[in-house]
Amino acid sequence: MAQIISASHPSALRCAAEVIRVGGVVAFPTDTVYGVGATPWLDSAIQRLYTVKARPDSKAIPLLLASAEHLEKVAVLVPSCAQVIDLFWPGALTLILPKTSSVSEMVSSGPSVAVRVPDLALAREIIEVSGGILAVTSANVSGRPSSVNATDVYEQLGESVELIIDGGPCRHGISSTILDCTVSPPMLRRRGAVPEATLRSVLGRIETPSGE
Repeated sequence: MAQIISASHPSALRCAAEVIRVGGVVAFPTDTVYGVGATPWLDSAIQRLYTVKARPDSKAIPLLLASAEHLEKVAVLVPSCAQVIDLFWPGALTLILPKTSSVSEMVSSGPSVAVRVPDLALAREIIEVSGGILAVTSANVSGRPSSVNATDVYEQLGESVELIIDGGPCRHGISSTILDCTVSPPMLRRRGAVPEATLRSVLGRIETPSGE
């Protein structure tokens, strides 16, 4: 059964880092929705994420970064998307970029990886004390609504994760926008907290999935 710790508790960051260091799973708020995270450097920890969420193995796990300075460790910056990083990170925009050789096949079996820097200091602090990069996906059972507060997380995952950091309700309450920068022009893979029109105002042309 998960332990719940208030984000304001002096030991919250230390407890999160300790759980993650030994391959455990921690749920915590981001600017969009609550996420459930683990170290990306242990395949056994990544497998825990898939198991906890009942997530299909075919779906890759995004990486959350404490800052854009960590990006080069896991992804190759595409010049055409450099501007959106400057404008929208930290923020609710996830980018799909070519991955580096350090990214485990368990995180992403394909040539790319999804990355984001969340716009919530607490989330970035948890990621930073845990090594600067975490494998994080939404804190819900696959197919069920995303969790926007700690109660939601506990109801769905309370028996599966070691720790829940209660940071109150999430600011956006909807998932991040996903922009695929491995194709030209970039393609919108998921609509979310950053409006499509805002991205178009910066990048100009953006493709949407066929049929839209």
